[in-house]
Amino acid sequence: MDNDAARATSLPGRDRVHTDSALSVLVRARTRQSYAARRAAQHYESRFGHWEARASVRTKPRRVLDSEMEDVLYFPPELFPVVTHPIVERRGSEVIRDILIRRLYDYLHFTSELEELAVIPVATKISRDRAGLALPSEMRMDAFKIVTDEAWHAQFSFDLLRQVEKRTGVPYRPAAAPAFVARLDAIRAQLPAAARGAEALLFSVVSETLISSILADIPRDARLPRAVRDVVRDHAEDEGRHHAYFREVLRRSWPALDRSTQRSVGPWLPEIIHAFLAPDYARIGFSLAEAGLAPAEVEQVVAESWPATRVAGDAAAAAHASVRYFREVGALDDERTRNAFIAAGLVRESDV
Repeated sequence: MDNDAARATSLPGRDRVHTDSALSVLVRARTRQSYAARRAAQHYESRFGHWEARASVRTKPRRVLDSEMEDVLYFPPELFPVVTHPIVERRGSEVIRDILIRRLYDYLHFTSELEELAVIPVATKISRDRAGLALPSEMRMDAFKIVTDEAWHAQFSFDLLRQVEKRTGVPYRPAAAPAFVARLDAIRAQLPAAARGAEALLFSVVSETLISSILADIPRDARLPRAVRDVVRDHAEDEGRHHAYFREVLRRSWPALDRSTQRSVGPWLPEIIHAFLAPDYARIGFSLAEAGLAPAEVEQVVAESWPATRVAGDAAAAAHASVRYFREVGALDDERTRNAFIAAGLVRESDV
């Protein structure tokens, strides 16, 4: 274990995602790659050729809230169904407005945490040639660019959060680590020791290849402040390049895993997808309690706003591309993995 790995394993679980052991699994696989396979792996078509002229960190200004009216909408209610629940609607427009502002805070906090805890550590390992794969130097160079992009996304998300708090007067209550951290820790605990940590690498692949309704819808929503729309648009444009890159990471990393690790991790892939996509129920409950709802009301609103069928359907729609990429690399060829995807509603039995 190198010094970076030793330091990482000393951090509290809530403040890290376990990339080192995942990548050590790949390191063990590196020596098994044939010379021909390693030569073939050098071919790489970069999507970052004009990064200096396109990346938001290089070309976009700081997004600043202008003098919008006080009753401006800060988050689309269609993307946060609790605000259309009768219990919440009866509280009135001011309560709904505050809940939507807090939802924006939570989205911006989630973005910062995702980049810093999940994506940047994996991209950093790739850039430093610690990923255990025979990657071309251009792919490593692009990983440096992703680290830069993601750090900027985290920074501008926090910057916008502070601006909205100052403008609206709705206090931001610092959140604990997003739910995905505990969910990934729980998955990791279920994996055999030799495979533990692979969930972190695969979670980064999932998070960068999902089709987010927020990234797709908010930039076009004229009801929102321009700064909010522009921040999400800047993020979305960068993520288009990241999507292609992490698809390539999966194409190279999954075959490098030994069969035993593939069979151990594969059935957990739907849980890794849901770790990202399932609502953060605790944080939602906190926001509703802040709005004055009683505990029983919070429980009812959350349960009725996200029934299991809705959660499964939303996840299947958002993860369609990611699931297709797992199918392409052969992950669903394993019967247990395939059955796990079917049980989770991510693929239909008739499609396999």
